[in-house]
Amino acid sequence: MKRLSFKDCFHCSLAFGLLFFASSESFADQAEQAPGRTMARQATKTTQIWITTDHSKHEILQQAFTSGPEVTKACLACHSEAAAQFHKTIHWTWLDPNVDPQERIGKAGLSVNNFCISIHGNEPRCTSCHAGYGWADKSFDFADPTKVDCLVCHEQTGTYQKFPAGAGNPVPEPTVFKGNGKEYFPPDWNKVAQSVGRPTRKNCGVCHFLGGGGDAVKHGDLDTSLMKPDKQLDVHMGVDGQNFDCVRCHSTTLHNIAGRTYSTPAAMERKSLVEDDLVSKITCESCHTSRPHKPGEKPNDHTDKVACQSCHIPEFARVNPTKLWWDWSQAGKKKDGKPYAVKGPLGKPVYDSKKGDFLWAKSVKPEYFWYNGSINAITAKDMINPGQTVQINWPVGNQADQNSRIAPFKVHRGKQPYDKINKTLLIARLFGKKGSGAYWGDWDWKTAFTSGMEKAGLNFSGEFDWVETSYVFPITHMVAPKAKSLTCTECHSKTNSRLANLTGFYMPGRDGSKVITFAGWATVFGSLAGVLVHALGRIFTNGRNGRKEK
Repeated sequence: MKRLSFKDCFHCSLAFGLLFFASSESFADQAEQAPGRTMARQATKTTQIWITTDHSKHEILQQAFTSGPEVTKACLACHSEAAAQFHKTIHWTWLDPNVDPQERIGKAGLSVNNFCISIHGNEPRCTSCHAGYGWADKSFDFADPTKVDCLVCHEQTGTYQKFPAGAGNPVPEPTVFKGNGKEYFPPDWNKVAQSVGRPTRKNCGVCHFLGGGGDAVKHGDLDTSLMKPDKQLDVHMGVDGQNFDCVRCHSTTLHNIAGRTYSTPAAMERKSLVEDDLVSKITCESCHTSRPHKPGEKPNDHTDKVACQSCHIPEFARVNPTKLWWDWSQAGKKKDGKPYAVKGPLGKPVYDSKKGDFLWAKSVKPEYFWYNGSINAITAKDMINPGQTVQINWPVGNQADQNSRIAPFKVHRGKQPYDKINKTLLIARLFGKKGSGAYWGDWDWKTAFTSGMEKAGLNFSGEFDWVETSYVFPITHMVAPKAKSLTCTECHSKTNSRLANLTGFYMPGRDGSKVITFAGWATVFGSLAGVLVHALGRIFTNGRNGRKEK
């Protein structure tokens, strides 16, 4: 065996040293990366979406279609179970799937809100956002598979449009909608049918960005600015960043899309993809885990009580303004006998004869509540107390609930009608022509309430007034870059704390406690006294030792 020379040893040592240096650099880079970001990048590293079919090549989609149900029938020739699956989802029923249907909780039931109020009597207009065809028709059959609108979620041309007053149907011929003066055209049925693919932001956003009658009316964190956002607006959806579509996080099983906000949480357990690679990705912990920050960093100690969104979404409506107030009691004013509208400084209407007064705002700080994923609500048959602001819905949770976190919300406030005798919120028929009983046709509230309540199957006493209400929306989108996340003093401050409304617990920096203050100062003075005694002892001892040496 040949003995290694000094030169061989030197080269070997140098190579080993370089390898160790490179490895240590790599380890250092990894150590600098917060675990939550490392795991999230691993979970989302594959961005290319693969497909197994090109629908433009299917002969059945090349026939001459004249309506949406005809296209759906063709879709079902291959996707035979799709309609049966979709019929069981909340997107079809518009009812909470986890309560007795007799309770009628949901848009199609007796649930109400303080923006559009209710769909009852307004089906032609409201169901333009339903994934079906013809809800307003008296012959509409919820069990008919051909009434499912496959295209609204799956077509990719961007040209497919439902008519705003068509109960989910596109127009058969070019038609101008009087509500916005826009002309709508019939789809190129073959083109849209052959384009179908996975839902994109535009497919979801056509309803979820524009719900409630306009852009950002409802959700302060969902509006058309998210069609093509940059990562400064949303680090996940930014086209210059991760470029996620909605379905990247809103996991789907048998057409059930995760993300509902009813009494049953969208996620029943907080589990990450590290623990179960088939887990729903609807929570932040799904990708980022429950310890997302670097080891030893204080934010890791907050994840059991503070939702990730509370720190990472400092403001919502950062591009487009969102509506914060809607006063129906002011509707009905006219100029020269005609309805009118007034735009405010943000380019949004602040008054509309049909709808009343509005307040819009941009870059809004959220309000914070304990939240375990459940939202409870009243319905149009529940009694209210008109002597105070009526909470139409509210987040469920408290400090003692291990599933609750302090979470951010948009709170939409307004003034709406109630029955003075029955003490219930009223449903008005709004959309319709003169003589139909609709407010926008007859301009008579009593007639509108009579028609709307009758449509909902509820009693109206004939006497009404107005009451202030509130309605909450969880804030989960528009996640800002980490450099824009909240600093500690935003909450831990005696003045202007974001959590000033949350009481019942002690928060350092925000709250004062005589006992804790006394204990703190006692510790300080005790420490100073100890140091002083120790110093005097050393001086005294050194003095005696000095005299002995002499």
